[in-house]
Amino acid sequence: MSVFGRRLRIGVAILAIAVGASGCTRIKGHQGYLIDTQLIATVEPGVDNRDSVQRVLGRPSFVGQFANRDWYYLGIETRQLAFSRPSATDQTLFHVHFDANGNVASVGRSGVERIARIDPIKDKTPTLGRERGFFAELFGNIGRVGAPGAQGQMPNDNTGGP
Repeated sequence: MSVFGRRLRIGVAILAIAVGASGCTRIKGHQGYLIDTQLIATVEPGVDNRDSVQRVLGRPSFVGQFANRDWYYLGIETRQLAFSRPSATDQTLFHVHFDANGNVASVGRSGVERIARIDPIKDKTPTLGRERGFFAELFGNIGRVGAPGAQGQMPNDNTGGP
């Protein structure tokens, strides 16, 4: 084998390893509001109102469901490996509560501790009743339907019985 052929094979092998390893890199992402701690620190209860908060921080990520006295600014940092689901590594939730006049009544800040982990049942929903397999479901009524005294019989069936 020539030196050129050997170098070509080594180069192709290194390139294949590099392409394969690039699929294993972590992908970092951000969702929501970009939290600026200096701007958040300027919002003070009793000093600011809705207009000043909106000028400083912009529109909220979402507003309270029943009354628009609560504004929430939410930012989430995520990390993902190859084709897996992104997972939250950091979260900042900034909550501004306004009084009836539209002045800031209180501010609050929370983080990752507010993330709820929900683990749904993967394959099937649990139900009450008998556990029957595929073939029992498929062939379970053979011989039952129309048999005297069976549950499948019609109540006003005139088959000559009493």
